[in-house]
Amino acid sequence: MSEVESLLVPLEPVSPAHTVDEVSELLLHPDYQRFLCLPVVDQGKPLGVISRNEMQKIYMSMYGRDLYGKKSVTQFMNSAAVVVDMQHPMEQISRYVTSNIKFPITEDFILTRNGEYCGLGHVVDLLKVMENKLTRQSEEISRAYRELKASQSQLIQSEKMASLGQMVAGVAHEINTPLGYVKNNVSLAQDVFVQLKALVGSYDALLALLLGGDANEATVGRQLEMIEQQRNDFWSVYPQDEIDNLFGDTLFGVNQISEIVLNLKNFSRLDQAAVDEVNLNQTIESTLVIAKNVLKNRVELIKQYGNVPAVKCSPSQINQVFLNLLTNAAQAMDGMGKILIRTWADERYVYASVQDTGKGIAKENLQKIFDPFFTTKPVGEGTGLGLSIVFKIIESHKGFIRVASEVGKGTRFIVALPLAKDSRHANQSELDAAQV
Repeated sequence: MSEVESLLVPLEPVSPAHTVDEVSELLLHPDYQRFLCLPVVDQGKPLGVISRNEMQKIYMSMYGRDLYGKKSVTQFMNSAAVVVDMQHPMEQISRYVTSNIKFPITEDFILTRNGEYCGLGHVVDLLKVMENKLTRQSEEISRAYRELKASQSQLIQSEKMASLGQMVAGVAHEINTPLGYVKNNVSLAQDVFVQLKALVGSYDALLALLLGGDANEATVGRQLEMIEQQRNDFWSVYPQDEIDNLFGDTLFGVNQISEIVLNLKNFSRLDQAAVDEVNLNQTIESTLVIAKNVLKNRVELIKQYGNVPAVKCSPSQINQVFLNLLTNAAQAMDGMGKILIRTWADERYVYASVQDTGKGIAKENLQKIFDPFFTTKPVGEGTGLGLSIVFKIIESHKGFIRVASEVGKGTRFIVALPLAKDSRHANQSELDAAQV
């Protein structure tokens, strides 16, 4: 089975003749519960998709079911769904899907062959395939770069590959956590809805008895007892405060995903030369959101931000610098540790330091850490390009980076960025005075 075929889920589609009510019932069926949407297909040609999110909007609106339940699903489907041909290479499919999928992710993408519907593909499955592909290619990329002796053009390409790896890892790890409990909460909400539906059905039956004219005290009494039992069972299993917390937690998770996606959007344009005036304090805060998965549960962050002026730089590239430094600092610590982040300025430069309480760097390695492909990590865990890219980015901004380290105590990196375009030298005494 090819990588592209591994994405295919041959899901039975719905047709334009299906109504909103019919599609709603399908989405509740166990065979369909893991899908974010259902494809709408006519004579083998995909017309679009109808998502759970859209169905929820319909049924949450006042009289939504009464107004729209019998209408064709085509009136509410997304006719601009992401559709890819399975005959295209995996790289092309990945680029197209990630460029066109909407965030937060509420739909899957459609797979076709020669325009004919084949099935659905999950976005998360695509990310996993690409992550595995990157892992397999890591050794080949490293060997190719050694042969090219880390030329400037290859360093630029390696930066793009490293950035892609960070993006895939960030989406796979950071979004999966809140998405996981949002999904669980939605499943619980479905259970609550089923119980409420049964309870409402019992009330409807009681109303039918009372309006039917042939009810007697015994039958009404039995129906009331059943309703009371159902109500008591419902509140015992789903207390009101737990239901309130359920929706509160779900909204919190959705907001977390939105925040991650917004920061990824601002972070991802590494290959653009856009220059802007930015505040390093804000840049670091944005990077901390992206690095949250690496830092949480293992790092105590200490932030000492100074009142620093803006610097003119490529914000996305400086984000990449701090992401790399923070990730390395976290990975340098066995168990819990501390990372101190400081910013300050003088009349010519803005400085930022990242200091950890990790294992430190051996003296014989300090002179080599910015060399391309040099790494002390085990094979398969690092390409040795991270700090080389950091050095190149800072150098291209006419700034400087210095490092001080002591084995067993930790490491401190200081980054200096110039305030003026014509600055030629950093404050060497400030940089060289870096102490652990």
